[in-house]
Amino acid sequence: MPRRGLYLQGRTRWLFVGLALVFSLMLLTYLLECAPTPEGNGSLPGIAGEMYSKEYYQALLQEQEEHYKSRATSLKRQIAQLKQELQEMSEKLRLAHEKKQLAANGAGHQSTKEQPPNDLLEFLHSQIDKAEVVVGAKLPSEYAVVPFESFTSMKVYQLEMGLTRHPEEKPIRKDRRDELVEVVEAGLEVINNPDEDDEEQENRGSEKLIFSESDFVEGYYRTERDKGSHYELFYKKTESASYHHITLFRPFGPLMKVKVETQDISRTIVNIIVPLSDRTEAFAQFIENYKDVCIRQDKRTYLTVVYFGEKGLLEVQDILKNVESETNFYNFTLIPLKEEFSRGRGLEVGARAWDKGDVLLFFCDVDIYFTPGFLDTCRLNAESGKKVFYPVVFSLYNPAIVYANLEVPPPVEQQLVHKKDSGFWRDFGFGMTCQYKSDFLTIGGFDLEVRGWGGEDVHLYRKYLHGDLIVVRTPVPSLFHLWHEKHCVDELTPEQYRMCIQSKAMNEASHPHLGMLVFREEIEAHLRKQAFRTNNESDA
Repeated sequence: MPRRGLYLQGRTRWLFVGLALVFSLMLLTYLLECAPTPEGNGSLPGIAGEMYSKEYYQALLQEQEEHYKSRATSLKRQIAQLKQELQEMSEKLRLAHEKKQLAANGAGHQSTKEQPPNDLLEFLHSQIDKAEVVVGAKLPSEYAVVPFESFTSMKVYQLEMGLTRHPEEKPIRKDRRDELVEVVEAGLEVINNPDEDDEEQENRGSEKLIFSESDFVEGYYRTERDKGSHYELFYKKTESASYHHITLFRPFGPLMKVKVETQDISRTIVNIIVPLSDRTEAFAQFIENYKDVCIRQDKRTYLTVVYFGEKGLLEVQDILKNVESETNFYNFTLIPLKEEFSRGRGLEVGARAWDKGDVLLFFCDVDIYFTPGFLDTCRLNAESGKKVFYPVVFSLYNPAIVYANLEVPPPVEQQLVHKKDSGFWRDFGFGMTCQYKSDFLTIGGFDLEVRGWGGEDVHLYRKYLHGDLIVVRTPVPSLFHLWHEKHCVDELTPEQYRMCIQSKAMNEASHPHLGMLVFREEIEAHLRKQAFRTNNESDA
């Protein structure tokens, strides 16, 4: 009995287990049939071995991307806010520093120069104080001058030593182009967004002019390697007679504004002084250029001719009378001197002959050819009591050699190109200069003991270098020295004779052309051998 009861009890337990399993299976089947089917062919989440649908992952990725974008935007906003706060703090420090300098006495610049910089802003300003930007530095010789290089929106005119160097750079090298584009844009930012410290802010009037890159005229720059880069920029509206002059300095750091000023040169007279002896043909050519540029176009010049000797004097007088009758131009003076020619003496007499107050002087030679743009360049870069201008002239080679493949050299106007085979920057010449009469007299004028060719201009140049005036020296693309044959006479001192011969050699032709002349016999001998060999081969 007991065994039978246990047996029945076991069968009953297994029956209940089977019924439970059947019921669970039916319930699972019901759930599978009644559950909503997901879109597409994807499987339900939660079942092992199955993957989520593509749409699910796309939605998840989109959600994460939006989250990170929102986070990045927030970080950028915070960074921009921090930068703005940093700029505001830097500006406050700059204004505080400038007010401190203004409150100091006249020796403020010297006192700050000696103090070690306490922060970055003070250090950058100390770099400007040490550089020759606002006040000229006393230099030991002409070799200590750091020359400027001039540039426009398309070209850079570089002053580099050596016969094989290119006088202009086109196209501009990328790093230099990027630098100059940044500088021009920085100058525009200063003009178009003036602050309260700008000198001309009160005189701008109610109408605000907006300048663009097309209003940039020209600029100069130089780098003092232990201080920074110095930039002088000039902007001008076509319809305006005034130039906007911006001085910037990069003290191996951010650009810093030095000054902003407006230069009205509409009434600035340039007294062009030309010393002359004989050479009437060259003077006739000079007058043709003068009539076109100064009388017909610029109309703000005065011509002073200092003539030595009697030979050719009547011809010069006739040339000037013809100019007077043709153009009704009376702004000239002819000063005859019965003396031996001395360039320094002639320029000294011409400068002192002006009796109408201070005037801008341009010491010129009869072989010089200039364009209207040069006269404004002269006016912009010379300032009474502050600056003298020493342009570097582009000297043309002997046209008979340069254009030897032509029967006749082209007209002068077509020879005025900046190429290494057509000319060179006359970096060793200091004869052409723009300076005010007051500065010329204050410095003591020329050394009249110098006689004959050369030397007097270098003495005057060194006087300015030893003084406090800023000497601006840069290649000027609108100023040319026309070729003419040089004669080095025996009466010159050994130093003058050496300088004359050096100038004569440099003026004749480029390095490749000089080489062709030196090896002309060797080249001709080679050509004869080639012709003889060709004839023998043809006969055979």
